[in-house]
Amino acid sequence: MVIAWVFFGLFFALCALILLRVLRIQPIAPLSAARPKVSILIAARNEEATIERCLTSLTRLNYPPEQLEILIGDDASTDNTMGVVQRFIANKPQFKLMPIRHRLGTAKGKSNVLAHLSRAATADIFLITDADMALAPDWVQTMLAAAPAGVGVVTGATTADGSLFGRLQGLDWLFGLNIIRLLTEMGQPVTAVGNNMLVTREAYESIGGYEALAFSITEDLQLFAQIVAQGWGYRNLMDRRTLGVSVPQPTVMHLLRQRKRWMKGATRLPWQLSVLFSLYGLFYMVLYWPGLFTPAVVLSIFSAKLALQTVFLHITLRQVGRRETLAVLLLYEVYLSVMSVAVLSYTLWPSYIQWKERRYRWAEG
Repeated sequence: MVIAWVFFGLFFALCALILLRVLRIQPIAPLSAARPKVSILIAARNEEATIERCLTSLTRLNYPPEQLEILIGDDASTDNTMGVVQRFIANKPQFKLMPIRHRLGTAKGKSNVLAHLSRAATADIFLITDADMALAPDWVQTMLAAAPAGVGVVTGATTADGSLFGRLQGLDWLFGLNIIRLLTEMGQPVTAVGNNMLVTREAYESIGGYEALAFSITEDLQLFAQIVAQGWGYRNLMDRRTLGVSVPQPTVMHLLRQRKRWMKGATRLPWQLSVLFSLYGLFYMVLYWPGLFTPAVVLSIFSAKLALQTVFLHITLRQVGRRETLAVLLLYEVYLSVMSVAVLSYTLWPSYIQWKERRYRWAEG
């Protein structure tokens, strides 16, 4: 009983600390009038249903088109991705489509496409996103403002929308990314997220590029860790001007496959994040342990956790210029509980990691 109360004391003390810190969002430096040339890199494989949405958002950027170089690498798509892109970029000189058909060094899959695109890029700043993302109009200049001299990598915010299932996935994105931002501002390097990321050419080339790295299916985490190890600074942002909206996973199985790949990268995350995840994961195990607490106490502890989590999500949404109903914020607790068990079970199941219609062994990367 004493150990259980100590656990919940630590849990709620940590939640209170997180809430206090989340209100102290680190301001982004004022945007300068300078508009340097940037290269936007997009790796695409079998994205015919989503990529036009992404490309359309890039045509709406509040940034001079002549200062944009948008490179799309087609990773041997088996659908009509190339046809969709070719039609869209006709008469748009800032866009260029590159078929990627051979490997550079040790790179494979997405990291190989990015290795090719980085070599072809002519700017000193790379902005990397995914083919299923739609970016905010001020994305480019806000990411640039967060990367003064010495900062090698910046991560923007990501959410998802659409159906109720998609909106719950969006809350999951924001919940995790804001925790990562808080750790970053405490000086703890955690990760970058490859669908909304800035990398300077100098930082990228200081590690030899993707072609010099051992293959990883979590290539963004690998790149981030290598860049930070070289002494470069890093930023994680929660700002509506850097928000990217992803297409949600359409089914539970698709989501489980995505999360199994992410869990591969989670084994390399800093211990601080592992402690946070562990406390969250143990919460219900301790709360519902037979005979520990009366039903009234269980209800009180659960209600306190739900209230703190809902406030955190509300603040996070406000920081990125989004809104959500109270019902959905409360429903997120059910989603989180069910998906946590499902993801853990699916990750432990001895099966391949499936990604972009390709299979990878767990031991690979």
